[in-house]
Amino acid sequence: MKAGDTATGVPALEARGLVKRYGHVTALGGADVDLRAGEVLAVIGDNGAGKSTLIKCLSGAEIPDAGQIRLFGEPVRFRSPLDARDHGLETVYQNLAVAPSRDIPANLFLGRERRKPGPLGSVLRLLDKKRMREETQELLTSLGLLTIQNFSQPVETLSGGQRQGVAVARAACFGSRVIIMDEPTAALGVRESQRVLDLIREISGRGVPVILISHDMPHVFDVADRIHIQRLGRRVALVNTCDISMPDAVALMTGALHPAEIDGRSRVEHP
Repeated sequence: MKAGDTATGVPALEARGLVKRYGHVTALGGADVDLRAGEVLAVIGDNGAGKSTLIKCLSGAEIPDAGQIRLFGEPVRFRSPLDARDHGLETVYQNLAVAPSRDIPANLFLGRERRKPGPLGSVLRLLDKKRMREETQELLTSLGLLTIQNFSQPVETLSGGQRQGVAVARAACFGSRVIIMDEPTAALGVRESQRVLDLIREISGRGVPVILISHDMPHVFDVADRIHIQRLGRRVALVNTCDISMPDAVALMTGALHPAEIDGRSRVEHP
């Protein structure tokens, strides 16, 4: 994390009026995002609410047609996920974005490969595969996300939960300013899911904010500080987790309730 990121009080990640269209379909129709330094912000919404498109626009996988994104007060316009990574923003996509035919260390260090010391690395550009393998084993063991005996096996031979573990570990290792997780527990068992939730708490405890997209409401209420409720391509409410019940959050998400209908019971910010 860059010095001063958490001390200034400037929002970690802020988006205003994001618009993304695919032909005649408007996936985002003026979406806003507010992420504070050190917090866990859950993003929830029904299918088709625009959650994945929102995350792709924030992470550089898609370029919004309109709107502005600020990272710690600085206007940014990510042209690719690599561009976002260079700014310290790491994302675990719902489709994992792994290289199936490559081994686990190669996936973990994808785009950040370790080179051998001296001329072998600087001139001949040879990879330090032994070092990457050792660091991979140490990292995955410390995170407790998966147990694999052969780290040289291709990722495509792993189970869905193990692949998810690799993607989550990569984000936890390299996300220095903001981490976005799109359904990180979707393919995991109960034990591994709980470890990911614990990891999210650890990351935010270090001052790195996390955006968590999840359909699992118990997980959302377990780890999130605030909830961003997305519906029909826009944010309809932003609420402190402690100020709203799970049924009311679901009702807002599905449109069964309007934010104004629960203002008396919860502190809800809405357009």
